[in-house]
Amino acid sequence: MVMRTRLWRAVALAAAATLALGACGSGGGGGSGDGKTFTVWWYEDAGNPQDTAWQDALTEFKAAHPDVEVKFERKVWQQIFDAGPMILNSNEVPDLLEYNKGNASAGALSSKGLLTDLTAEASKRGWDKTAGAALTVGSYDSRGLMGPGKVYGIPSYGEYLSFAYNKDMFAKYGVSVPTTMDELVAAFETFKSQGITPLAGSAGDYPAQHLLWGLAVAKADRNWLNGYFGLSAPLDTSANSPLTQAAQTIADWTAKGYIDKKSTGLKAEDAWDLFRSGKAPITYAGTWMAGDFKEKIKTFQWGQFLMPGSGISAGSGGNIWVVPTKAGNKDLAYEFIDLTMDSKRQNLMANSGGVAVAAEAAAITDPTGRMVNETFAKLVSSDGLGLYGDWPVPNFYQVIFSNTQTLVGGSQTPEQFMKQLKTPYDQVQSTVG
Repeated sequence: MVMRTRLWRAVALAAAATLALGACGSGGGGGSGDGKTFTVWWYEDAGNPQDTAWQDALTEFKAAHPDVEVKFERKVWQQIFDAGPMILNSNEVPDLLEYNKGNASAGALSSKGLLTDLTAEASKRGWDKTAGAALTVGSYDSRGLMGPGKVYGIPSYGEYLSFAYNKDMFAKYGVSVPTTMDELVAAFETFKSQGITPLAGSAGDYPAQHLLWGLAVAKADRNWLNGYFGLSAPLDTSANSPLTQAAQTIADWTAKGYIDKKSTGLKAEDAWDLFRSGKAPITYAGTWMAGDFKEKIKTFQWGQFLMPGSGISAGSGGNIWVVPTKAGNKDLAYEFIDLTMDSKRQNLMANSGGVAVAAEAAAITDPTGRMVNETFAKLVSSDGLGLYGDWPVPNFYQVIFSNTQTLVGGSQTPEQFMKQLKTPYDQVQSTVG
């Protein structure tokens, strides 16, 4: 698998002048480890593919260490996002936890001395080879910028976004799986003509933002992406910009009734319920929902197709295992990472509908697991992962989210939307451009 080295270097340069990451951690090692306790946190939902694989690893870990008290805590993504730096700079750190990838998350902690450098351990234990291209999301330089650098986190899974669709509804209304944007719009029109809102969305949560970025990268090429993530110029707000075109498409689809304006008040789970219940034939979702759809959809057959266009899709390696600098029992943490990266757990994750970084193709018997793992492998090999649009600028996630919600609500034009994004983007760009 070939990673986009130039693009990742561009990402690494993106926030150079804004991350101002002064050292606040001890940097000198963790608490006293007695080898008698092991504390691990993750925020995967109970029963999802990652949780299924990691719980299996936890069972084996306990059997191998009967004298060790294992303390597992299930956290919430937002909880770690908000409080992670404070927690990891305290004396109450776990030995291992799942942490958010990115410059402003794991990167910031690594530069503050709060995360253990896993470079040597990754090489010795083969995690670098197992993770392959996905390891980039766990690699940061001395400034905490993603790209070539030391390894501070280990991803055991990958992710991408695509359209999930109701095969039964497509067959009922004579709709073929779209391979072009025109065909996708024609499919929307067919369903709309039957009084069906075709696309289950949520502008009150992250799905609308993901749809925006999926539409943008479908219009983009690598040169544009390199410039966008590298802040090589002020944000292009012209009509031909991939982001402007994406915003215009969102506005058009809402005006035509393909997206419900009421989705401004919906959360992600609301959108998934519309799809799972058969009320909407299409939704735009990440592979983290594949296991959920596999388990909960019982009344129809479903599948997926990528956003038509450039061949680039939103996606990357998954979130990462990190070992706090102050962790008391790091060797136990390394053993647990080993278990999550071995073929048994990787194959289990894939057969539970997840995207594993190193599942054995011949061992994937589950149709959903085969679908998402084959697609992820093709995206990686074709240079088709487009990362996420909020990564270039710190706090850009909230800026894009709130303005996408307003765009779908109809109280903001695409031009106004782009102006709102341009201000924070250009403030950062002016310091590095």
